[in-house]
Amino acid sequence: MNKKMRLLAVPTLALGALALSGGPAMAHGEDSWSSQATLNTMNNSGTTGQAMVDVHGTEAVVTVNVSGAAETFMDGPFPHAQHIHIAAQGTCPGPEADTDGDGVVNTTEGHPFYGHIGTSLTTEGDSSPDSALAVERFPGGSAYTYERTLELSPETAASLKDGSAVVVVHGVDPTKMPAAAAEKMSDLDPSLPAAATLPAACGTLVGSQMAAMPEGGADTGVETASDNGVAGTAVAGAGVLALAGAAMVALRRRARA
Repeated sequence: MNKKMRLLAVPTLALGALALSGGPAMAHGEDSWSSQATLNTMNNSGTTGQAMVDVHGTEAVVTVNVSGAAETFMDGPFPHAQHIHIAAQGTCPGPEADTDGDGVVNTTEGHPFYGHIGTSLTTEGDSSPDSALAVERFPGGSAYTYERTLELSPETAASLKDGSAVVVVHGVDPTKMPAAAAEKMSDLDPSLPAAATLPAACGTLVGSQMAAMPEGGADTGVETASDNGVAGTAVAGAGVLALAGAAMVALRRRARA
């Protein structure tokens, strides 16, 4: 390679390295990614939490942390049915979704917003929509941590990818419900009181490159990762350009000698 070609090669290599450093740093492969949600209170339940779904192919590790939930039901832990809802607006309903005017948003009234059940987050056994009300196989009590590896249906995976998957936790203390609503039976199963299936917390699952459940809010974790990535790219880019400049000066000096 002659001196002129060497001079041309240095900035070309430097620009190539800079282009590579400016690309997004993918935490997972094409068929592996993470989504997380902050679970906000619905129906004055006081229930809050966080959820993370870590997808690997057709499987997902689902983690849910809940606190402030209804504690007891008929002298036992209050069962909290929980699901990934899919294929709708991908949002949590507000008070305006209360179409029958009883002061709460029941599960059916929420369907246009968060969609139908894609996966039942049961503690064992079947996790399909068929187990939507398998109350004996859901976590219970005022606070719990849930973790399970589940097989995803193609429909659930598609909603996770396009951002329309929503985690909903059910079960509200009837003393926190308006009297008219507390006296009703469930819109999903007339053998259960309305309180048993009423949505208590809800959150949309959004994409994340985080590797673990954050201690703070979901947005803070994502923004921090993004900011660090931009800063790292800027530093790396500046370093590459500085090296390229130094190399060009040295080669020009040699050419003149």
